[in-house]
Amino acid sequence: MKCLRCGYCCKNYAVIIVDDPEKGIAEDNLILHEGNGTPCKHLRGEEGSYSCALHDYPWYKDTPCFAFTQVEQKDSLCRIGVYMQKIKEK
Repeated sequence: MKCLRCGYCCKNYAVIIVDDPEKGIAEDNLILHEGNGTPCKHLRGEEGSYSCALHDYPWYKDTPCFAFTQVEQKDSLCRIGVYMQKIKEK
C-alpha cells in the first residue's frame, strides 16, 4: 500500500505506540494513542506530507503502525488517503 500521507490513520486510529523512541519497544514504554482526531505524538508535517518520526528506528518494523496494510497489492494507493483527497477537493 502506498501511503498518501494524509494523516488520517495517525489521528483517528487507536493503537499502541512507543512513548520514548530512545527506549524502543519495552513493556514500560508503550502507551495507547487513542485517536479521536488527536494526532499521534510522533506525527510530523502537514496534510499531504505527513511523516512519522519513528520510521528510521530499527524496531519500527515491529510496531502495529508498520504492520498496517490493506487487501490490495503493495503498489496500490491507500483507499483512506484517496477518499480524504476527494473530500478535500469538494
